[in-house]
Amino acid sequence: MIRIGCASWSIASRQAGLFGEGDSTLSRYATRFSVVEVNSTFHRRHRPETFVRWAAAVPRTFRFSVKLPKTITHEARLVRSAAAIREFARDTAGLGAKLGGVLVQLPPSLALDARVAGAFFRNLRAAFEVPIACEPRHASWFEPKADALWERFDIARVAADPPIAVDQDTPGHAGRWRYFRLHGAPRMYYSAYDDARLETLATALLEQDRVRRAVWCIFDNTAHSHAVEDAARLQALVDLQAATKPSR
Repeated sequence: MIRIGCASWSIASRQAGLFGEGDSTLSRYATRFSVVEVNSTFHRRHRPETFVRWAAAVPRTFRFSVKLPKTITHEARLVRSAAAIREFARDTAGLGAKLGGVLVQLPPSLALDARVAGAFFRNLRAAFEVPIACEPRHASWFEPKADALWERFDIARVAADPPIAVDQDTPGHAGRWRYFRLHGAPRMYYSAYDDARLETLATALLEQDRVRRAVWCIFDNTAHSHAVEDAARLQALVDLQAATKPSR
């Protein structure tokens, strides 16, 4: 199954026609998209009841990806993180079955330390039963020793655009889960994607889907509200290609 969404559920006034009616912005967003990435959890802690409220605002089949707090990834740099991870798991438990995955975004300055990373992913796996995706931003995480970590702890390495290392724009490991993050190019967070790039992306998503992998694609180019429009255009392209290309 392919899920396409954004790293926010904000809706600009020019985009209102893309969505149905709803009691909140989140419920309106969920009339169009089946997934959202919650980036606010990276910046600050939310009350447990907030996640309960969010879960109640969306359909049964909707899914949330929650981003691990920066206090764990950027400040503690994965070290001695077990207690903070357990706290985050308790806070987000209110999403229930609508919690579809956890996203770990690492800072560009964080090189791979296999011992630290192993302990971190072990703690994360103990706290969460849902799929986990990781977007590393240091070249050392794209070497063979990192592949062993993805395999051991069943972590999906994010396919990120724009890439900072060879192969970063292709998904890594994690069995049947593939996680794509589109940050905007050439200017991260600000640039929209052209039709040619979205057509290529649609083909890549369908190729993963045809081999029975769960495929999530999140647009993070939210600074000028391009994410919603790009996600909607990609939806249309995926539907068009799926209708015109025979299954393998």
